[in-house]
Amino acid sequence: MSEDNVPAEDAGAPRATRCGFVALIGAPNAGKSTLVNALVGTKVSIVTHKVQTTRALVRGIALEGDAQIVFVDTPGIFRPRRRLDRAMVTTAWGGAKDADLVAVLIDARKGIDDEAAALFDVLAEVKLPKLLVLNKIDLVRRDSLLALAADANARIPFDRTFMVSALTGDGLKDFLGYLSGAVPAGPWLYPEDQVSDIPLRQLAAEVTREKLMMRLHDELPYEAHVETEQWKELRGGSVRIEQTIYVERDSQKKIVIGNGGETIKAISSAARQEIAGIVERPVHLFLFVKVRGAWADDPERYREMGLDFHD
Repeated sequence: MSEDNVPAEDAGAPRATRCGFVALIGAPNAGKSTLVNALVGTKVSIVTHKVQTTRALVRGIALEGDAQIVFVDTPGIFRPRRRLDRAMVTTAWGGAKDADLVAVLIDARKGIDDEAAALFDVLAEVKLPKLLVLNKIDLVRRDSLLALAADANARIPFDRTFMVSALTGDGLKDFLGYLSGAVPAGPWLYPEDQVSDIPLRQLAAEVTREKLMMRLHDELPYEAHVETEQWKELRGGSVRIEQTIYVERDSQKKIVIGNGGETIKAISSAARQEIAGIVERPVHLFLFVKVRGAWADDPERYREMGLDFHD
């Protein structure tokens, strides 16, 4: 057949797409949320210096070529002490076992400490392709990174090892490129312009919780909880959002409000600016603080966060 007679490619033929779930697991503060945000290209998971910030599964969606990669940012895996801790760790391992691949994130500065070593013990039972991701490489010497990679692979045979910096972006393109060919062939599960499956109401509440934790640091227990009570579209395109910050004691309520309302005003201003950037429209944010004792033992709160309530 001559070149002139070669039939043109059918414009209506389906694309050979790929799509899969990649669970990011690691010890608290390994940098999972920062990495997910960097891979997706926008904020889908909150980031603070406080451990155990992420509570439920947060899915961030990235496109690389014809592949849609759904990253599951899991709560940090640690030794649980309380019911909320147990629910978070159970959710993290559930997210790992339901994925197509598991990416194990290690803080390269800390290396394989007790928390990471305990994580490796359980990982041996996860029968999925496992990738080692050494994060924060911009802060560690190369010879130390190579020694850490060798140590980790001696404990568990990883399919591949990646060295990245979620903060600077180093190594992320190689990581995405590998994942685009490693996720299963199949149709995309989300629209092309969707970057997360977290509802805007929930993301807005998480942004406010992030600002709350960053402002108060160790003054407030991490059990503090934020709920979006009202989301109203206004004429002119702006949004009125009402949120409630729940704490367990009156003394914590006073801390959140601050002297003359100074603290809550600062939290509201920071959260409003970031939420407005996410929704790309003006936001009117109203925060209220209420005491709800032992909310961490309320099954309804767990359902709202996507966690299983365990006795």
